Amino acid sequence: MNIKEKRIVITGGTSGIGYEIVKQLHPHNELIVISRDSTKINALAKKFNGVVTIQADLSNLKEVETIADSIVKRFESIDVLINNAASQHTPTFLDNEFDYESISKEITLNFTSVCCLSYLLLPALLHEKKSVILNMNSGLGLAPKTSSAIYCGTKGAINIFSQSLRYQLEDSNISVQQAFLALVDTAMTKGRGKNKLTATEAASMIIRGIEQDVAENYIGKVKLLRALLRISPSLAKRILKNN
Repeated sequence: MNIKEKRIVITGGTSGIGYEIVKQLHPHNELIVISRDSTKINALAKKFNGVVTIQADLSNLKEVETIADSIVKRFESIDVLINNAASQHTPTFLDNEFDYESISKEITLNFTSVCCLSYLLLPALLHEKKSVILNMNSGLGLAPKTSSAIYCGTKGAINIFSQSLRYQLEDSNISVQQAFLALVDTAMTKGRGKNKLTATEAASMIIRGIEQDVAENYIGKVKLLRALLRISPSLAKRILKNN
């Protein structure tokens, strides 16, 4: 797919990787950006002329349904849906600072809203030309670490969901893709890890994957993880466990 003159919906597009994707795609495409932070989304609208911005909390399914309905009614078709928004809570269940209330919110944002948007936006994605649903994933969707159990679980779920949805839509115009990311230098990963990809680098690789119709786009060190999982699964899991 040549990503020019396309109508693209992206969630979580006001910071980190999502912001860099917006920045790189904006000059030649019509972007619809969904974000929870009203201050950031207003700033985005001022900086990138013509971007359609929608303020919504995707951990609230009522808001997901409302914005999906408004998008389908307002736009005749969508060419690309990038499910990027996510949160990660790092405390373990045994940590005093673990927030029980975060469980349902994290699952809803990271997984349930992705399923819902993929379904609710189908009327706009199903058309004569090729369209893409891209689900952002992580190496933790292949092998978990000790902390962030809910995040790891949602990314594993996204992996299986994306594969199954691809089967369902294989005879349609929609290509279902995933981008598996290693650590990227964003606010979410502040203080963790070394030798991270920049958000700019990650965004470029993600966009290239869409253009080349890569079903499973393994980015950065995830390529090594995937190879190690084939050669020595126990070693790969041991490395990730202590990551």
